[in-house]
Amino acid sequence: MQADEIRPLDIGEIDQRISEEQEDLEQLRFEHAIAQLPNPMILKKKRRTIARLKTIRTEKERAGEEA
Repeated sequence: MQADEIRPLDIGEIDQRISEEQEDLEQLRFEHAIAQLPNPMILKKKRRTIARLKTIRTEKERAGEEA
């Protein structure tokens, strides 16, 4: 998920996406601990997606406080 796909979402939707992505990442880490994932780069992509979501949520929160 790219930043331009995240920006139109409101803070509630972003929070929901963050929790979904974190659950997915937790499940993938568990699977990776048991056996090798077919594509281990997905762990990196999930972490970066979560970081993007959190960054944009913070930007929106700060913009709301200033307005």
